Amino acid sequence: MSDVKLLASTVAVLRDGGNGIETLMLRKNSRIAFGGMWVFPGGRIDPEDYQHSHTTKNDELSVARVAAAREAKEEAAIELAPQSLIHFSHWLPPAQAKKRFSTWFFVAKAGEEQIQIDDGEIVEYEWMCPGDALAKCDTGEIELAPPTWVSLHTFQDFATAEELMISLSKRTPSHYETRMTRGEEGFVALWSGDAGYDTSDAKVPGARHRLERQKQGYRFYKHP
Repeated sequence: MSDVKLLASTVAVLRDGGNGIETLMLRKNSRIAFGGMWVFPGGRIDPEDYQHSHTTKNDELSVARVAAAREAKEEAAIELAPQSLIHFSHWLPPAQAKKRFSTWFFVAKAGEEQIQIDDGEIVEYEWMCPGDALAKCDTGEIELAPPTWVSLHTFQDFATAEELMISLSKRTPSHYETRMTRGEEGFVALWSGDAGYDTSDAKVPGARHRLERQKQGYRFYKHP
């Protein structure tokens, strides 16, 4: 187990497409962390991000905004103003993870820039409707980490990027500290509010706040 928490941030860049909201998805090089997965632009917070945030080291949220904007520029050539990023969730992996990236998740509206990737760390990009990305994950066409999956699941409820951003700006950001266990068909990610969270036991009856890997794909549950 690791108690070391590395700081990171990521930003879901949104636009309105012909079939509704689209979010920029990047595929990671298979030889690096999260290799082969489709992700939002993002990465580790660097020491330079503290200098450019013009704030104290204790104001991690402001630094995370700067880091997310920097990563969007480095990975996709997108220019974002850090103060325009809307914080909507924070994620912490299970304690047994070798590297625990404490990660801030933001949303931002895309500009008019042409997407450019480096074909090194990032090997492919695509604008995807959230529902389409989730369907591709279910069929095994793409691979998504649970935080990305849950974020896309949230996005698909909105008709436009503006509507989504206004709604998220009015919400208290969600906090997810994941506990992993096994279910009947695959892994189960448990979060606070699930009846099995304290014991990491997916079979405990009661409230549900979890993501289950089943034969037909991921299934998200959140109910009393």
